[in-house]
This record gives sequence, structure tokens and C-alpha cells, in this order.
Amino acid sequence: MGRLYLNSTRLDRLARELSPQELAILTTLRQLRLVSAAQLERLHFQSDTGRNRRRVLQSLSERGLVCRLDRAIGGRRAGSAGYLYALGVGGQRLLGHGQALRIRRPVTPGAPFVAHTLAVTELAVRLSEIARRGSVEVLNFEAEPRCWRRHPGPGGGIVTCKPDAFIRLGIGAFEDSWFLEVDRATEGPATINRQLDAYRRYWASGIEQSRRGVFPRILWTVPDERRHQALVDILARQPAETWQLHLVTLYDNAIPMLTEGQS
Repeated sequence: MGRLYLNSTRLDRLARELSPQELAILTTLRQLRLVSAAQLERLHFQSDTGRNRRRVLQSLSERGLVCRLDRAIGGRRAGSAGYLYALGVGGQRLLGHGQALRIRRPVTPGAPFVAHTLAVTELAVRLSEIARRGSVEVLNFEAEPRCWRRHPGPGGGIVTCKPDAFIRLGIGAFEDSWFLEVDRATEGPATINRQLDAYRRYWASGIEQSRRGVFPRILWTVPDERRHQALVDILARQPAETWQLHLVTLYDNAIPMLTEGQS
């Protein structure tokens, strides 16, 4: 179909027409950047048929609010559940209406980016599923770049600490905060050490503690036991005062680690 011109009047009308379900989908895509159709179904279509999910996503796409990317996952057998979705230009403008935001036209990313981003998204989906059972409340889940933290660096310049996600959970009477690192064993020790240095500098700045009263624990998820040991060995060479900031666990153990009130 032809390009839609979304002026302020049309954006206002689209906002009024959106159902709560559609708005929730747009908000999810803004928070997580990239979500598969299967993941959207688990988040927003638990009681709907696959046909309704396809209808809603097609409608959002036709209105320029979401973008279905060229890359799919799972091959042909995955069908429509393997499609990948990002927030479209219209969706970015609608959710940022009245704000000075940079609008980015979605492009199809490479396979490593897709795999990493969907792994972060999957943890958000699993936390949502746990929250529906009532034992945990997901107060916040922000993926990149919304979770990044800027702070003064050496010499007065601004530097950025770049976690994969920031998570805030309500567990009983307590609130737990986390920075998330989804490690897929693709980065060497030098890259890991640079990220550890970035966290240490941000922790030392005291900015997070001043704003929130606490510095989040940093959870590193890894794909296997071999990588687990490699990360533990790298962390052991960090200054002793920062050891307590970090935890390492297998990816599939991340949700219990996050939700069982680690001290």
C-alpha cells in the first residue's frame, strides 16, 4: 500500500481509535525493540486465536504503527508465528507525540542481533508469565537503548554504561532492581572486561544510588557451564569491592534467580 502521511491530526485520531490491546502491543515494541509474533501472542493474545493475532498485527501494520521485518525465525514451518515485529515510524511518532524524539525507520538486522535481542525479549515474556500468577510484579523492564545510563566520565566527558536491560520487580514487600547481561559466548575477555569497567565506573559515580537508593545487581546469563566458568574467572580478577554487584547463571535459570529474592 502507499505511504501514510501521519500529521498531528491523524496521530490524534489513531490514538483515540487504538484498543487497549493494540496500545499494549505498541508499548511492548517500544520497550523491547524486537519481538516475534509467537512472543507477542504469549504477551497479549493468551485467550485469542492465532487468526485474531494475525488480524490485529496486520491492522497495526497497515496503519503504519508496526513494521513486520523481512527476517523470520524458525523457517517456513514456523509460519506467521516466526515473523518479527518492530515499532513502525507511525508507532514511534504516536507514542512520542509532543516529544522531541529521533524517529528511526526499522531495518532488518543481522542474525546475531536478532538472536541476542530476542533472548532479552524472551526473558521479559517469561517474567510477564510469572507475574500473571501473582507472586511477582514486573514494575519495569527496559531494553536497550532505554536502559542505558549516561554519567560524567574521566576528564568531565559523558560516558554511557550499556546494559542489555534494566529490570525492577516487586516481590512481596520488597523491590529488586537488576541490570541484565545476556551473554551468548560471542564476546572475548577484552570486551567483557570493558563492560565490567563501565559498570564499575557507573557504580562509583553514585548516580544510580542517589536516584533510586540502591545500585542494581548485575545478572549475567550464559549459555552453558563452560561459559559460566569463563565469566566467573573474569569476574574474579575485578576489584574485590565490586564482586558483590555481579551474579552469573545459566540462561534458563535466569527467571528463578530474578524472582526468588536473591540477597
